Amino acid sequence: MGNSLGIYFHIPFCASKCGYCDFYSLTGCDRLMPKYQDALLEHVRESFPAMKLYSIDTVYFGGGTPSYYGAERLCELLNEVKSSGRLLKDAEITVEVNPDSAHPKGLARLRKEGVNRISLGVQSANNDILKIIGRRHNWIQVQNAMRNAREAGFDNISIDLIYGLPSQTKSDWAETLARALELRPEHLSCYALTLEKGTPMYKYKGSPFLPNDDEQADMYLYTVDYLEHYGYKQYEISNFAISGFESQHNLRYWRLKDYLGFGAGAHSSMGGTRFSYVKDADAYICGVLGESAIVEEYEQITPLERTSEYIMLGMRTTKGISASEYYELYRGDFAPIEKVLIEFEEKGWAYKVEDRWRFNSSGFLLSNLLINALLEAQAGTRVAINPWMQKAFDSEEKIELPLGDDEKFTEAYTKKRQNLV
Repeated sequence: MGNSLGIYFHIPFCASKCGYCDFYSLTGCDRLMPKYQDALLEHVRESFPAMKLYSIDTVYFGGGTPSYYGAERLCELLNEVKSSGRLLKDAEITVEVNPDSAHPKGLARLRKEGVNRISLGVQSANNDILKIIGRRHNWIQVQNAMRNAREAGFDNISIDLIYGLPSQTKSDWAETLARALELRPEHLSCYALTLEKGTPMYKYKGSPFLPNDDEQADMYLYTVDYLEHYGYKQYEISNFAISGFESQHNLRYWRLKDYLGFGAGAHSSMGGTRFSYVKDADAYICGVLGESAIVEEYEQITPLERTSEYIMLGMRTTKGISASEYYELYRGDFAPIEKVLIEFEEKGWAYKVEDRWRFNSSGFLLSNLLINALLEAQAGTRVAINPWMQKAFDSEEKIELPLGDDEKFTEAYTKKRQNLV
């Protein structure tokens, strides 16, 4: 069946925009949905030649709010993927759902067509905080959504939560975690609030209404201990699961596996290339159904970049990284990196089990800084030590895709993959 592939659909439509959201999403644009659906279906069909080199083991519908887009459209897209003949019968198929659009009939329809995982956007159990951040639901709707999902037959449900929200105390956060566990999800994603320029909530940046860094750190460490106590194993900085319910699609990103995205703003990484589409639904529709280009960024991933990604993404997970794996994949010298990891161990931020290095909870709190230090250690020696990487470093450059050459890229890419098989 060849290598495995994940499929991602970006559904940008929402009933309303949350105050912290920096993803490409649209409100008041329901008129675009029929044409957007046509474009997605056509784009999937056009990609069948590239898909035939793979077996598809994960499909993820993200957004935006896929549940607002409607179960019928989502099932139509899933069936188009099935018609490629590459979707494994035991593939993990996830749909992001908001509590206010988790309707019983829609959930039952999704489950019948093969969707087997739901990611429920809860964020908080505090109704007042939900209003502050622009969420449309309340806690009763969360409970109803979970009940509807269970009755529809879903036995793999993830809950998304955010800590560090305006006016949130550690007590509020502890209450949210406790109430979330009462719903007995198989998986939880717990993210620290990130404020981006251009979002309504950016006005809170640096304000006394937000928990400070120490308070956020306390919330994070409490989360790790509390969820572990109740059987939710941490497998990535922000993700926790009962054993066997880790998100296989997200693990694909962290393990540098191939994935193919569809939709405005969607990203892909296949066969040593990385590309993304325009963050404009109208332009995406016109491009797929017409003659204009939809690729916004395209680059070849050099071995040099892969070495950095291995460190950066591997150290986000509890699996971590190892010298043998590093050398096997990239033929690089791990010694300078390990020297820094030993220093981290002495400071109580990292530890080694057998041949694998990973961060502990304190290290995860400082992960951005610590990973940068590891990348600097790698950069200081990678060119001098390895002639193969010197060549990659010298040839490293962005590749501009000319307008209208989408088809040429797809054809060239397919031929390249066929030569490798």
